[in-house]
Amino acid sequence: MKILITLFFMFTLSFAKVYYSKVEPYELRDISSNVSGLVLFIDEDKIGRELTSKSYIRIDAELDSKELKFIDEKLQYLDEILRVNQDVLQNLDKSLNRKRENYKRIAELKFKSVVEKDREYHELVSSENAYLNTQKEIQNLNVQVADLKLRKAHLKRSVKDKNIRNKGFVLYEISVKVGQVVGISTPLAKVADTSKAKLTIYLDEVDVASVKSKVVYINGEKTSYKVSRTLNIADTKNISKYMAQIIIKAPKLFSKLATVELKDK
Repeated sequence: MKILITLFFMFTLSFAKVYYSKVEPYELRDISSNVSGLVLFIDEDKIGRELTSKSYIRIDAELDSKELKFIDEKLQYLDEILRVNQDVLQNLDKSLNRKRENYKRIAELKFKSVVEKDREYHELVSSENAYLNTQKEIQNLNVQVADLKLRKAHLKRSVKDKNIRNKGFVLYEISVKVGQVVGISTPLAKVADTSKAKLTIYLDEVDVASVKSKVVYINGEKTSYKVSRTLNIADTKNISKYMAQIIIKAPKLFSKLATVELKDK
């Protein structure tokens, strides 16, 4: 009986399914432009190399940089005007309080003529209007400052987006040329995350349920890897097959073909 079980087990293993998969980078990312402008610089020597914090594509940002400088200067001027207006408002507030007290005192005096009382009243109203106008001007200045700060944030983002960097990724492909005018969503490059690799296989329906408990063999060798992710939706190209991926250590060379076997423990 034991012999029959052993033979059955060996027979099952001998017919284990073999899958073929290309060793691919963990991620291949398409880089598109977030801005419009003229391409000034491309570092084609970076193709196939890991990127640093240095830009490998640069789009013209001269006008953005100049406008940023002007906005900083204008913000300084507005800050000065705001400080002056705040001082004016404080002085008007003191003057207004005194005029109110004076008018209240004069309004109660019977020996003061109507003309004198009206003159004090009009001066009080004039002071109140000056106070309110100064408040309004301060509010308008604050709105201008807020608008300029928002514009500054947009420009800083634009300048940043015109210097294309993807630190830690390997530059796979450049899709533009120097002198080309690009717009928003124009493809610029492709970069790859080669810190890890992945193997993609397509399973039959019956194999999906137990796939994560299987022992993974790669190129005939037993590994400690497990199936990392599976889709429970059939693939659009491989009809009635379900995609599964195995995340592995990065090899020295990608795109090599590997055999994958999934066996019981």
